[in-house]
Amino acid sequence: MSRRAGAGAHRVSTAHLQAAYPFVSEGGLGGRGVYIGRELLGGAFCYDPWDLYAQGTLTNPNMLVAGQVGRGKSSFIKTYLWRQQVFGRHAWIIDPKGEYGPLAAACGVEPVRLGPGLPVRLNPLDTGAWSQALDDVEVTRRHLSLLNSLAAASLGRALTPDEQAACEAAIVTASARADGVLTLPAVVETLLWPDEAAAARIAADVDSLAASGRQVALELRRLCQGDLAGMFDGPTTPGLQLDGPLVVLDLSALYGSPALGLVMLCATAWLQASLVAHADRRLILVIDEAWAILRHLEIARWLQASWKLSRQYGVANVAVIHRLSDLRAAGAEGSEQAALAQGLLADSETRVIYGQSSSETAQARELLGLTDVEAEILPELGRGIALWRVGTRSFLAEHHIGSRERALVDTDARMS
Repeated sequence: MSRRAGAGAHRVSTAHLQAAYPFVSEGGLGGRGVYIGRELLGGAFCYDPWDLYAQGTLTNPNMLVAGQVGRGKSSFIKTYLWRQQVFGRHAWIIDPKGEYGPLAAACGVEPVRLGPGLPVRLNPLDTGAWSQALDDVEVTRRHLSLLNSLAAASLGRALTPDEQAACEAAIVTASARADGVLTLPAVVETLLWPDEAAAARIAADVDSLAASGRQVALELRRLCQGDLAGMFDGPTTPGLQLDGPLVVLDLSALYGSPALGLVMLCATAWLQASLVAHADRRLILVIDEAWAILRHLEIARWLQASWKLSRQYGVANVAVIHRLSDLRAAGAEGSEQAALAQGLLADSETRVIYGQSSSETAQARELLGLTDVEAEILPELGRGIALWRVGTRSFLAEHHIGSRERALVDTDARMS
């Protein structure tokens, strides 16, 4: 284009000059990994936690996904897991509402359905392959951590020192008696009827040790002989396969039950005991409706410890919640329980936030360290659009669903 004679050069600031180059876009996270969709301020948006960890962009592979009902978070999770199949990644899912059946069918597997009266049994104390990799002291420690979490969540309070000592004595005794497999009924039996050797180890008599563990035993008995009998009261059902591309633990028979958190803990513990046997693969562990676990203090402690082991096992944990306030609602303000729930956020360097109500704006700004602009747009995000915080970077990404994927993500079939 020619310039009129005598006309001076046009001067403009870079703030305005950028409008002359409308096709220059943000580079995103690069082209490696799963295609998510379109970055609203750039081009294609892809994501892979392991690749970003190797680059130093992330210090852990864990993810927190939050979003109101109907904003698209479930669709994102399902297509993300489906697309990871192309890369040979495996996924294990704790499914409290029974929503992942279509995804399981597409992957050629059947969900493992747990519930009273159903044929499948999982042993949360099953040591799996990691019993070969750990010494007896570490095995006992892990069993005790899980048992304390179950007992405290059932009782609704922290265990006393006497109760903790009774649990440890019961695990040691039951492990010595077990024929290779420790089960909850065996632990309950040794809590109710301890032997003299167990009492002597803690300088107590049999009667006082039995009294110390009685309340714990009666609460754990519920998992063995009460309303939750048949799910966790014996060895794991033979033939359950964890080698497929997808493992779905369907807990919908317990959805809405006050015991859902306990059941989710037992199911998650069983899965995690199998991680060592699958350490050679990249694994995504999804805990949907994670609020059911976070509201129990001892379970929240156990879950946070598991989150911190993600790098050791090469596992990318994904917690799914509705609202960011769920993290603070887990306990009273300033309580350890609330701190643990928020610690889960700190241990998840990828945060995917779909639309939130206006009442969540202030908490989102504080919890995620958002700018004022980022916090203010959360209530305005349309369906399928999320604010991604990946390490120290922020992106607005619109999730794209392929025509063949729509059957996997349809949660409105009963409303149609």
